[in-house]
Amino acid sequence: MNNGDILRRIRYTFDFSDDQMMKIFEVGGKPATRAEISDWLKKEDHEDYKGIYDKDLAVFLNGFITVRRGKKDGPMPVPEKTLNNNLIFRKLKIALSLKDTDIIDILELADFEVSKHEISALFRKPGQSQYRACKDQFLRNFIHGMQLKYRQDPPTK
Repeated sequence: MNNGDILRRIRYTFDFSDDQMMKIFEVGGKPATRAEISDWLKKEDHEDYKGIYDKDLAVFLNGFITVRRGKKDGPMPVPEKTLNNNLIFRKLKIALSLKDTDIIDILELADFEVSKHEISALFRKPGQSQYRACKDQFLRNFIHGMQLKYRQDPPTK
């Protein structure tokens, strides 16, 4: 999955307006213009499409966490320069205050079965022996399950 797909799907899932998207970026520490957001949300084959950098997606996800959970004491987290699926998944888990059982339920909505042990392996540090990289299919199914759970008018299966 590319960053534009992730941003589009989160926007769709929570039905964010342009103003809400701009606010989330601002809360995350880097204001974004309506034009930037519009270009990031376009499909790759559109002539005005511009890819969103990892750092900008990290800003958005940090802002999403703050908007959903409230401001944490201390300074805002520094956005990562590079993201991988594990970090994106972790940030979504934090923003939505999910426990392992909640993640299992969300993945079941997308007809994707996973064990609690498989989920915990995704949140381990990369150097640990039980660490497992989050594949695109896993993240795609999780985001699809999020749409089914959180979208006000969920799409039919």
